[in-house]
Amino acid sequence: MGHRDRSDAELLAAHVAGDRDAFGELYGRHEQRLRRLARHTTGCREDAEDALQEAMLSAHRGAGSFRYNAAVGSWLHRIVVNACLDRLRRNRLHCIELVDDVAAVNDRTAERDTALDVRAALSRLPAGQRAAVVAVDMAGYSIADAARALGVAQGTVKSRCARGRARLAILLGRIILAADGTDPTRIGHCA
Repeated sequence: MGHRDRSDAELLAAHVAGDRDAFGELYGRHEQRLRRLARHTTGCREDAEDALQEAMLSAHRGAGSFRYNAAVGSWLHRIVVNACLDRLRRNRLHCIELVDDVAAVNDRTAERDTALDVRAALSRLPAGQRAAVVAVDMAGYSIADAARALGVAQGTVKSRCARGRARLAILLGRIILAADGTDPTRIGHCA
């Protein structure tokens, strides 16, 4: 049976058993999603690349300790988020890079401007809120899957999402109002 015919769990088990190509195949299956997750979580391409590399080294080395009580993809997601949060804690300086994931076919200036505004607002959220919002609202994880991936209770994910969304609404409202020429200081503050 070829690598492409194996499940993620089978590939991880093959890697642990010494198959040199299994982890590469597993990573290839999840690379785009994990890279996008790292970029959204850190807000900086360089930090995202470094965190992703650290996370994959950690996953590669720690594969033998995986208990198969969650999906392998969720396990990789959690490792990447944790590596990103560790990097953000270490750096304390949040760099915001203009990342354009969408190829320009038509004039999509407004879409890109909105995406940049959202990314800038996301970068101003506390790391836990940002990770929850990215996991649930951007990566499409269920509350339960996000809780497993982040290593917190489901209620914590719900709370972080609610607070993060409320803060984003205020931050994005300020951006929109400022762009319209109105006074952004007249908007209330999020607790």
